[in-house]
Amino acid sequence: MTTSFPVTKTGLRFGLATALVGCLALALIAGPGRAADDPVLAKVNGAEIKKSDVAMAEEELGPSLAQMDPATKDENVLSFLIDMKIVSKAAEDKKVADSEEFKKRLAFARNRLLMDSLLANEGKAATTPDAMKKVYEEASKQITGEQEVRARHILVETEDEAKAVKAELDKGADFAELAKKKSKDPGSADGGDLGFFTKEQMVPEFSAVAFALEPGKISDPVKSQFGWHIIKVEEKRSRKAPDFEQVKAQIENYVTRKAQADFVAKLRAEAKVERLDQPAADAKPDAKPADPAKPADSKMAPPAKK
Repeated sequence: MTTSFPVTKTGLRFGLATALVGCLALALIAGPGRAADDPVLAKVNGAEIKKSDVAMAEEELGPSLAQMDPATKDENVLSFLIDMKIVSKAAEDKKVADSEEFKKRLAFARNRLLMDSLLANEGKAATTPDAMKKVYEEASKQITGEQEVRARHILVETEDEAKAVKAELDKGADFAELAKKKSKDPGSADGGDLGFFTKEQMVPEFSAVAFALEPGKISDPVKSQFGWHIIKVEEKRSRKAPDFEQVKAQIENYVTRKAQADFVAKLRAEAKVERLDQPAADAKPDAKPADPAKPADSKMAPPAKK
């Protein structure tokens, strides 16, 4: 579980300081790696800033730095850490840490960091090879055997245009070449080839005709929300699950998220939670952590097509 912070395009260094002054300061306490692998990059009034500090700051900032080249990113983050050292020392001198507002923010940041660290550990412990293989096998069973069709289509604006295209095809015109010339679909450059798809991946009107046709056959004009189609079925097959290595990262993410959600649900069930923000008669049960998406539904299936 990661934490993201907004950073404005202007005033980057001080934008970073504002965003991370609480949480990142705590994270830096975690400690460096071995000295040989963790060189000192700068010193501020004798206080060291190491390579691991820069890496940790980059991890916390996440997408905020995504558009920067590596050299610019490292320079900006190091500059921020230098500013943080300077400004935090000034804050100490002004007794900022003694204010109630600071103490509340520090407590929140500490709790957030503790939560993130424990959930990261739980997720890591759950992603064993056996657990990942089990999820893969269960998801594969739901996929294997489903019918897929590979088809081409020519998409035009009107029924009359579709009938004219069908007439040319009936006279022996090449479907792929005609698709390149006549179809308004973005895939027309590939001869209208849609690749393999399942029924759910196409609009119902299109799927109903495509899955009823035999390979090599061409449909009459078919109307959908996108216009008028002429469909040619190339192949039919039983769908196969992707190889484990193709979806390994997605399965790892699923297992991690599920383990974390289950862990939080268990702790919540064991805790005494009192909601004081609404009358008891109107009180609703505490919301449960959201279940991660099932791999078979959104992870191992190809994106929907139109």
